[in-house]
Amino acid sequence: MLFRLTFLAATLALGTSFGSPAAAEDAICYNCPPEWANWGKMLDQVRDKLGISIPGDNKNSGQAVAQLIAERQSPVADIAYLGINAGISAAAQGLVQPFRPERFDEIPAGLRDADARWWAVHQGTLGFFVNVDALNGAPVPACWADLEKPAYNGLVGYLDPTSAAVGYVSAVAANLALGGTLEDFSPAIDYFGKLTENGAIVAKQTSYARTVSGELPILLDYDFNAYRAKYTENGTFEFVIPCEGTVSFPYVMTLVEGAPHAEAAKTVLNYLLSDEGQLFWTTAYLRPAIPVEMPKDVADRFLPASEYARAKDVDWAKAQAAQAAFSERYLAEVR
Repeated sequence: MLFRLTFLAATLALGTSFGSPAAAEDAICYNCPPEWANWGKMLDQVRDKLGISIPGDNKNSGQAVAQLIAERQSPVADIAYLGINAGISAAAQGLVQPFRPERFDEIPAGLRDADARWWAVHQGTLGFFVNVDALNGAPVPACWADLEKPAYNGLVGYLDPTSAAVGYVSAVAANLALGGTLEDFSPAIDYFGKLTENGAIVAKQTSYARTVSGELPILLDYDFNAYRAKYTENGTFEFVIPCEGTVSFPYVMTLVEGAPHAEAAKTVLNYLLSDEGQLFWTTAYLRPAIPVEMPKDVADRFLPASEYARAKDVDWAKAQAAQAAFSERYLAEVR
């Protein structure tokens, strides 16, 4: 599943200029969490390279869209970073405006809106982010079915699938792996019910720090967060692609309708798709939207391609259309 196409500028120096650091105004991004996808370092890089300060924001995708709705008449945010399903929803509600970044046409067709209201910046693969040291002697789980076992009672966490993009992706991944379809989420509803009976913890916000600390020893999360912990944190961490299968998921950028700092926002959005910006995402263990070849030292830290073969692509427009019905069932039958 890893992109292995030609990288046009693998030796690009990280000093590329994108404007005068002294001249640009600041901007607001909803759902740019410093502890998620290494956004903290990216926001530092945006400030240092572009002179545009963007504060971190710990909303999830659903919360970001809800805030955009609440502020529709007087927008506060300039940019929103969203799971693709939330990006589709935001566009359908007129919360974001068309904008074609300079490299928009280089993004694969399935990862960009035809009307340029959203476009992918990177992708991740859903699996188990495991703090091995916090398992209380239990083995590292290999399959979705393992998490139902008594050995993992109270050790599993996931983000709220009715709000957070990664939570809904977890539901889609488990559902498809366990025999469901985008028309029938019964396997996922049954599965999350069993996780609840086994003491699963449901979080509302990004939970990277809680997994690193051992509070959530097993988190349904993306490969990029697990690899970040494995290679930068103290402790033993692993990423597991479940034996039954999983999915890959794009995250998209949007320009908010009525953005109060639109020109600064456009500068940032162009930067995120630049060679420099896309190369940064690879060093954060993300697969960029514009097909590039990962530096070998980064690619070698991923699980083998044979493991990623179990990750399926999904029609996320169809999945987004099914989300409301799934959320209704989840709230009625699981929570």
